[in-house]
Amino acid sequence: MYLQKISVVNFKNIASQSFDFQEKINCFVGDNGVGKTNVLDAIYYLSFTKSYFNAVAIQNIKHGEGFFMIEGDYLLNDRNEKIVCSLKKGQKKVLKRNDKAYSKFSEHIGQFPLVIISPADRDLVTEGSDTRRKFIDGVISQQNKTYLQDLISYSKVLSQRNALLKYFAANRVFDALNLSVYNEQLSEYGTRIYNVRKAFLEQFIPIFNEKYQIISGDKEQVNLNYKSQLHDFEMSDLLKKSLEKDKILQYTTSGIHKDDLSFEIGEYPIKKFGSQGQQKSYLIALKLAQFEFIKQQSNVLPILLLDDIFDKLDENRVSQIIDLVNNDEFGQIFITDTHADRTENILKQGSKEYQIFQL
Repeated sequence: MYLQKISVVNFKNIASQSFDFQEKINCFVGDNGVGKTNVLDAIYYLSFTKSYFNAVAIQNIKHGEGFFMIEGDYLLNDRNEKIVCSLKKGQKKVLKRNDKAYSKFSEHIGQFPLVIISPADRDLVTEGSDTRRKFIDGVISQQNKTYLQDLISYSKVLSQRNALLKYFAANRVFDALNLSVYNEQLSEYGTRIYNVRKAFLEQFIPIFNEKYQIISGDKEQVNLNYKSQLHDFEMSDLLKKSLEKDKILQYTTSGIHKDDLSFEIGEYPIKKFGSQGQQKSYLIALKLAQFEFIKQQSNVLPILLLDDIFDKLDENRVSQIIDLVNNDEFGQIFITDTHADRTENILKQGSKEYQIFQL
């Protein structure tokens, strides 16, 4: 699979631009603020129907304009595919594949697999557990539609249960039978989600460790651990145990929506004890493991977006990463950098064909 061409209109700071792409490596170079990352985000949009950097869709429309449109031409399994995503102010977003509109955007997820590595990934280290859960869910959902639907259903029931808890508190009433309906549904969806996450991480963690050792040159030991209340208790038991607390706080305090990943270097949190270079290496290893997992599950080479990947890494780690991606295990790659000479010198070390767009 590869993206042959993209046309972008009124997306972020891009008024109107089109690019015809090389099948292997495509680089966007230029000063900060010229729109390099926005081109990558437009490519990301075509796979996930949303921005990687700004979840509020209307804010991705160029200032002063009333709409945006992104159009991509792909070659997938020897077939030409056209994806168009557009949004007009005051209207719903539209996503079309070969001129046919999707009724559910979730049906599109995973059809054109993609992995992005970006400085924004640092949120995985610095932010709360919600960010890390979204990472797990994003990897699994590209390949497992049942899991994606279970996530959507769990979130809906969780909101309903929380609203009921607030109603109980506001009206000083309690209805155990009504609450039990939501408990049963949460237990059913939550247990399935937990089992899939657990099985996924059993496969994923060894791949991650291998990628990190290559990037670091075997210099450091890292750990990635799955933390879940369901390791020790059934979901139904958790909801019973936390009932009094839930009634006081007026929301559901236990369940798979509290799951987390712990990132460690040695035996210590990488957030506190890892250097900037070590943290970036950790995140790149995570994303390259994501790439490998999706490739194994789908037998399709995902598109790989590398946004400002060379920043804050020493020369040795950069060369290790280039060696990693510069082989037939990877398909089409898009790179941004502020230094054209640096990018070209790095790419010359490899054997893949490349083209550079000066923005």
